Amino acid sequence: MRTPINELADGMTLAQAFQAADKQLRVNRQGGKYILLKLSDRSGTIAAMMWNADETIFDRFDRGDYIFCQGRTQIHNGVLQIIVTQLERMDASEVDANDFDRFDSGQAEQHTARLRELLATLSQPFLTRLAAAYLEDDDFMERFRVAAAAVSNHHAYPGGLLHHTVNMMELVRLISPRYSELDTELLMMGAFLHDLGKIDELKASGEISYTDRGQLIGHIVIGIQQLSEKIQQVERDSGESFPTNLRYQLEHLVVSHHGSQEFGSPKIPVTLEAVALHHIDNLDAKLAFYTAIIGRDVAADGNWTNFNPSIGRKLWKG
Repeated sequence: MRTPINELADGMTLAQAFQAADKQLRVNRQGGKYILLKLSDRSGTIAAMMWNADETIFDRFDRGDYIFCQGRTQIHNGVLQIIVTQLERMDASEVDANDFDRFDSGQAEQHTARLRELLATLSQPFLTRLAAAYLEDDDFMERFRVAAAAVSNHHAYPGGLLHHTVNMMELVRLISPRYSELDTELLMMGAFLHDLGKIDELKASGEISYTDRGQLIGHIVIGIQQLSEKIQQVERDSGESFPTNLRYQLEHLVVSHHGSQEFGSPKIPVTLEAVALHHIDNLDAKLAFYTAIIGRDVAADGNWTNFNPSIGRKLWKG
């Protein structure tokens, strides 16, 4: 019986299957070759290294293949990793797919139902029609159900984008009544729309990675293109022109939600709804990311994580 990645601990001897999420053949300072691996299963990912390797071993398997690894776990610079001593490619028939499928269909169904409930609260006619244009697109909704919100960091798993989107829409319901100046329905629609371009930016199957379109264009531009197509559909179906100012407001929510040009937004937020959307997005993303850091940490100190350079601090684990 295999041990899930999230249950591994320092000093364990391993002989079990993993999925090769990534692999790189590298050369050390002495000229020796080694393989740097990213191994995954349903519970997460872990770095691994195989010393004294060569092209023959490197070419035994491809990214996405299942591999049988023998080795041991150890902590290096505060992070758990695996030192692999032997590895062999495995056929998919030799593993239990449930050990590696990170998509939770039950959770996705719950989030989809809640998404529909939240969008059903809209009363502005054109926002209602726009929401329906997305919800009634079966191909779009199926891809939305399985999409990840990121390659790493927050909600980086199949179904993560839907989870993140619903979380943000729930936050809109909580926050908007406190600020009468906010257009709640506009903000709710912005929370729904803001990251939908990630459906085409990221690959939905196998290891999460960027598509060619995602690398070349990015999810903000893709999201604006999607929005334009849906607005055209609303206009065709209704025989009415979509209000120009409403379209501009929605587009601004999408293009400004990262908050600054430094972090990829073509425009900074200049409406109250855009300011609120950016901070709601940042709140949900940061809490998910920091929670994942705490969950993965292997520091011996029970109260604090190891120092994490990506966030510039340790985190209190309680």
